[in-house]
Amino acid sequence: MTDQDVLVVGGGLAGLTAALFTARADLDTRVVSTGEPILRRNAHLENFPGFPAGVNPRLLLDSTREQAERNGVAFTDDRVERVAPLDAEDPPYPEDGDLGPDDEVSGFTVTLDDGDALTATYVVAASWSDPSYLDELDLSMVQRGSKRFVGVDDLGRTEVDGLYAAGRLAKQYHQAVVAAGHGAQVAITLLEDSEQPFYHDWVVPEGYFTGRDREVPPGCEEIDEAERRRREDEARAAIRESVADPHPDEPTMHPSVADEK
Repeated sequence: MTDQDVLVVGGGLAGLTAALFTARADLDTRVVSTGEPILRRNAHLENFPGFPAGVNPRLLLDSTREQAERNGVAFTDDRVERVAPLDAEDPPYPEDGDLGPDDEVSGFTVTLDDGDALTATYVVAASWSDPSYLDELDLSMVQRGSKRFVGVDDLGRTEVDGLYAAGRLAKQYHQAVVAAGHGAQVAITLLEDSEQPFYHDWVVPEGYFTGRDREVPPGCEEIDEAERRRREDEARAAIRESVADPHPDEPTMHPSVADEK
């Protein structure tokens, strides 16, 4: 077995949303990110649904990361240097010793900038348009000027089994709402490709399924009125707290402008 079921490369909206969906479907999920998504350069995000007057993009990122953490996503703040096919004869092995040369294991070894390595059954590449860490894999790439993108099918699958790409790296439009939506789509595709039981990530009123003599499908949850109100109160309190004070971080300037200064 591997260290992680799912390892997501990139902590922008595409990566965070993908991780949120796989974690909520009970896959052990980790995000590896340098902590500097492109969205942090935005001064004020005005076209993301649900925010009539716009939203501070750094607040949106921080809140999405907090949401992912609340749902079980682990985070490693580091840069991914290399993703390679998992070789059962090539350490590192998990400490439990379940992975060995005689096991038929599919997956990937993910080497980090600090020299550590993680293993994962599935990898979602959701970083900015520099896929050099995927160069050891047999992938189709699209070159556009100085940018390279990963070739995927309509649902985010690459030509390598178990490897997916989401957001800008998958040649999606450079918009926050598109990135978030594509991250969710890729995660659901991964879930359908895996053996993980999954129907919908859907919380419904008590009796929605059972009142029709149906079992609650995998990924769904029925809650009674008291629990619904408790969750709504908790959500309102969390939102109030998140917007109570101005976000402390300023927009990150483009590196070329910052270098001139």
